[in-house]
Amino acid sequence: MVSAAEQMAANTSWSALGKATDLRNRILFTLALLIVYRLGTFIPVPGIDGAALQQFMEQAGQGIGGMVSMFTGGALGRMGIFALGIMPYISASIIVQLLTAMVPALEQLKKEGEQGRKKINQYTRFGTVALATVQAYGLAVSLEAGDLATEPGLYFRLATMITLVGGTMFLMWLGEQITARGIGNGISLIIFVGIIAEVPAALAQFLASGRSGALSPAVIIAVILMVIVTITFVVFMERALRKIHIQYPRRQVGMKVYDGGSSHLPVKVNPAGVIPAIFASSLLLLPVTISTFSSGAASGPVMSWLLANFGPGQPLYLLFFASMIVFFAYFYTFNVAFKPDDVADNLKKQNGFIPGIRPGKKTSEYLEYVVNRVLVMGSAYLALVCLLPEILRGQFAIPFYFGGTSVLIIVSVTMDTIQQVQSHLLAHQYEGLIEKSQLRGKSKKRSRKGPSRR
Repeated sequence: MVSAAEQMAANTSWSALGKATDLRNRILFTLALLIVYRLGTFIPVPGIDGAALQQFMEQAGQGIGGMVSMFTGGALGRMGIFALGIMPYISASIIVQLLTAMVPALEQLKKEGEQGRKKINQYTRFGTVALATVQAYGLAVSLEAGDLATEPGLYFRLATMITLVGGTMFLMWLGEQITARGIGNGISLIIFVGIIAEVPAALAQFLASGRSGALSPAVIIAVILMVIVTITFVVFMERALRKIHIQYPRRQVGMKVYDGGSSHLPVKVNPAGVIPAIFASSLLLLPVTISTFSSGAASGPVMSWLLANFGPGQPLYLLFFASMIVFFAYFYTFNVAFKPDDVADNLKKQNGFIPGIRPGKKTSEYLEYVVNRVLVMGSAYLALVCLLPEILRGQFAIPFYFGGTSVLIIVSVTMDTIQQVQSHLLAHQYEGLIEKSQLRGKSKKRSRKGPSRR
């Protein structure tokens, strides 16, 4: 049986978007902030030699520098004020969440509700400033070592650090504003827009390689088919669910006895979404962002080893990438996306239970068992989608934008945003039905005639 809510969601018309004023304002607000972000990627950091930077990025574009530039929306390639992107904030979030799971004081703070969440967010901001400052200083030194600065010196380093740290904090603020007052997840949308904006140039470069003979027509067709198959597979897996049957007992309200209903608890095959891929990518990019702009003489033995072994397509790179994806898939799911203890408590408060499982601790253990098994498939799916195109891309030197991580981010963020838009449209339809029912009720009351006088 299809519920009334599901039936209404299926019949939701996109023509109602014009009538949903709040949703339209949210979409316009989101678009305005994303335009501000894109404009900021073209504002250069002061003191950069533009010609030398362009020549350097043409050489580094096929290496790790191309991937770093992809996650910053091309700002790193142009050395814009948003050159660090949102990655320092993501790295700080990873560190804070790991500490929350290990430090009892932070774990207790997390359980304090809204006030505890605000405190943890404040710690994340402080961590973002610290990481961005370290990365900005390293990037400034690396720019000097690579002869990309017009006037090297203390002033250049300070100006670069202030500009880049300020740009990252402004991006963090933009993401929070989009999440709170716009539509979709702000941080994911910023990364999404950065990738989408650079796809046309990457596609033109890819087709130009085919015209010049660098790539054969068979390789071009195979890459296009790979992208289509990857998108189809991601859409299928992101919509896949494991439904857990929930039963509600009979209840008596006054003199009436209501029959117990049944429902299901949906558990996505990939509850963490695109977060594990972003987290894993940010960890891979963290140590090599600085070394990208360092010359061979300025790079130490550690950085040289990192570049040699953790470049795209290298065995250690692929192994570390897959391990981090699996780790963050489990970590983010059980700490953020799906907490078995909280779900079991909510079911107990609503008098719901899983048939054959006692409410409370047993339900929590059962949910943890089910989610663990589902995540085996979910994490394997994420690793496969992210790694297989990376291996093929390393073999045929195709652009980073056709890799599994970028395709996964584009598809997942698009589906999540569309789902939120549909939820707002559904809520608008409910509000319209409630208003109509209230108006009908008032009209009926007014139409009643009083008793006639004799």
